Amino acid sequence: MSDSKLAGQFFDAAIGLLERVRDEESGSVAAAGAAIAETVAAGGRLFAFGAGHSSLAAQDVVYRAGGLALMNLLAVPGTVGVDVMPATLGSALERVDGLASAVLDSSPARAGDLLVIISLSGRNALPVEMAQNARALGLTVVGVTSVAYTEGTKSRHASGGFLRDHCDIVLDSKISIGDAELAAEGVPAPFAPASTVVTSALMQAMMAAAAEELVARGIEPPLLRSGNVDGGHEWNGRVMREYGDRVFYRH
Repeated sequence: MSDSKLAGQFFDAAIGLLERVRDEESGSVAAAGAAIAETVAAGGRLFAFGAGHSSLAAQDVVYRAGGLALMNLLAVPGTVGVDVMPATLGSALERVDGLASAVLDSSPARAGDLLVIISLSGRNALPVEMAQNARALGLTVVGVTSVAYTEGTKSRHASGGFLRDHCDIVLDSKISIGDAELAAEGVPAPFAPASTVVTSALMQAMMAAAAEELVARGIEPPLLRSGNVDGGHEWNGRVMREYGDRVFYRH
C-alpha cells in the first residue's frame, strides 16, 4: 500500500504551524511561563478552561505525568466534551450570557490565582466573559486563541470584544478561520483541523517555561510522575501532600 499523500500534507501543515508558534510566540510563551511561576511562588493556584474541543488542550495539562500538579480544570458543565447530549448543546452554551460568572463565583478561584483560557475563535460570550470576570476578581489571565478570528469574524459578546481583548498575556495559535488545513478534489468541505495539536503544544511549552523559571527562582517545580514507573506513586504522594491545599481535582 502506498503512503497517503493527504496524510503527509497534514503532517507538513501541522509542523509548519508548530514552527511558526515556536518562532513567533516565544516571547508570549516565556511571559506566560513566568506568570505561572510567579503565581506558584506566591502561593496562588492555577486553572485552565476551554469549551468544546478547546477543552482538550486544557485537560491535557491537568493531572498528568510530567505536568504541574497545581494545574486545575475550571469546568463549565455541558461544555467540557462531546459526551453531553445532544453534543450541539455545548456549542449553544458557549453563547449564553452569565454562565461564566456563575461558574467563577462558585469556583475556588480567587485573587492572586492564574487562569489560562483557551478558545480558538475567542468570539463567544463564554470565554470573553470568563476573561473579563476573572480579571475583575484579581486573577492573571492568559489567553490561547487564534488572532485571525479577530480580524475576519465578528464577536458574539455584547461588548463586541474578543478573548484577546481581556487577557494579560495572549498566545496566538496561528490557526486560520475554519480550522481545517486541507482541501482536496472530491472532498466538498475543508478538513483536517490542527488546532488541538498546536494549542496543546503551546500549553506544554508554557508549562516547560514555567518549570524553567521556577528552577531559576530556586523552587522545585511541583511536577507529577507517571504512576506506571517505579516510585511514581510515592513521588506523587509527596507532591500532593506538599501542595494539597492548591489541588482541587482530588476533592
